[in-house]
Amino acid sequence: MNINKILKINGAPLDKKQLEKHLQNIASSHNLVNKSQKETYPVPHLIESFNVIQEVYNLLNEHLKLGISIHPAGEWLLDNLYVIEECVKQIKQELTLKKYVSFVGIANGSYKGFARIYVLASEIIAYTDNRVERKDLEDYLKSYQEKKTLSMEEIWNIGIFLEIAIIENIREVCEKIYVSQMEKYKAENIVERLVENKTKQEQVFKNGRLKRIEKNLLNDMQYSFVEYMSYILKRYGKKGYSYLKVLEETVELTGSSVSDIIKKEHFDIAVRKVSIGNSITSIKKIQRINFLEIFEKVNGVEELLKKDPSLVYEKMDNKTKEYYRNKIKEISKKTKISEIYIARKLLELANGNEKKKSHIGYYLIDEGIEELYKVLKYKKRNSIKLKERVKIYITLILIFSIVISYFMAKALNSNINNLTILIISCILFFIPAFELINQIFSYVLSKIVKPKLIPKMDFSKGINKENSTMVVIPTIVNSKGKVRDLIEKLEVFYLANKSDNIYFCLLGDCTESSKEEEEKDLEIIEEGKEQVEILNKKYESSSKIPIFNFIYRKRQWNEKENSYLGWERKRGMLSQFNEYLLRKY
Repeated sequence: MNINKILKINGAPLDKKQLEKHLQNIASSHNLVNKSQKETYPVPHLIESFNVIQEVYNLLNEHLKLGISIHPAGEWLLDNLYVIEECVKQIKQELTLKKYVSFVGIANGSYKGFARIYVLASEIIAYTDNRVERKDLEDYLKSYQEKKTLSMEEIWNIGIFLEIAIIENIREVCEKIYVSQMEKYKAENIVERLVENKTKQEQVFKNGRLKRIEKNLLNDMQYSFVEYMSYILKRYGKKGYSYLKVLEETVELTGSSVSDIIKKEHFDIAVRKVSIGNSITSIKKIQRINFLEIFEKVNGVEELLKKDPSLVYEKMDNKTKEYYRNKIKEISKKTKISEIYIARKLLELANGNEKKKSHIGYYLIDEGIEELYKVLKYKKRNSIKLKERVKIYITLILIFSIVISYFMAKALNSNINNLTILIISCILFFIPAFELINQIFSYVLSKIVKPKLIPKMDFSKGINKENSTMVVIPTIVNSKGKVRDLIEKLEVFYLANKSDNIYFCLLGDCTESSKEEEEKDLEIIEEGKEQVEILNKKYESSSKIPIFNFIYRKRQWNEKENSYLGWERKRGMLSQFNEYLLRKY
């Protein structure tokens, strides 16, 4: 694959309002296609840029040892190369060619074929002089979306493309640093030969080193040579005066002066220093930004999903929300319909319904998805129902197992033509064959079929009153001592999970007996009540339900067993317990 397209955007720094207006304008001008072109994949050029940066880093270290003064912008590089290196490694890992091509591309203009989000990130970097602030980034994305909507995938990956654009700009600064340092090296070489009159053997700064720099770059960058040559000749005093005079006369022939060139060079040095400083600082900031917060504020789909009529979506944990959003993205790719439009249709379907049908998830990841496809006017291929899939799965395993066990039995009994022995051998080989085929099928399906996430609510900030929870620990209790031990453990569980609206209950189950009540039962009940009362006084609660509870179930007669059985041997234990709680509280 030939990578021959490089994104290059030049821009002077704009203030925030000007840039927001500019982003709205470019959004209006962007015509889009479903995919980006492979030829615009930025990672190969990024790797090349990092190699250039690393080469300049090595040169700076070399010049430090030789005593050549370092370009002020180069000091940033010497201290922070590891930041750029880690950034490049992360981008290489996350931004695959397949992923890049899946981004929406630009269909027209000089940026044709490039990913739209890559162009947008480069525009932001170009017009802010590599300066990225979290709040500003949020506003820039909102400004762009006033004219064109960004997909969820684009918003989520904006950070990667910002880093790519910044590293490309660092490369440009490094190229200037490289030229500047080589010009200084050339100046040191000339001074050694002409002012100090050193022989070739005595020279520290060799002519051969100068071949490493391209001549055209040297011709374009002579200000650093004049500035540095002027500086080192002044160090020699009278000895360097005649050479300084020649330098001044040579410069004057070009219509300028040494002092003007020094001013221009110092200005350029200051600009490069600020630029690379902004770049390094911005990379560090981008790596610390919580893009989930930006995503939730900027993404139009997230905004619509929060309007879920059942008010469930906003209370879900982040993984579940991501699962819902990815499902919308998946449907969008399949149907070629906007993510925003799909989210709106979900809300329309959920509005006016009751119970689970009022939740958008019913139409997104549950049985209601068929209704969503109908509304979107998308003809879905006839899919096999779950029950039929199970039948096919079991049937295939059985068929393969029988076939394998038959051939194994036949191979073993090839010299014996006895049908009875063949059948018995088949039966014996069937079990290992079944296990083998089952393992193979399970492995293959685990690679093909995507696991379905179970939606979860977010209780990281505590459990609300509506979802009050009781932790029930059922166990057999046969003595006062065991009651005390278990209540102590109950206190430990509470301290480890201390939160409002969460309660703990020791559900005591008595041993079976020939009598309905034993003498020790009353002692156990009294001990349990006393222990939970002590704990409830110790940890006071404003709720009418005490934090700690103790319930001891009486025995019930069982005709089959012909004895009185404890609760644990009875069916519906927890359902009966729930009924008890409802009656009591």
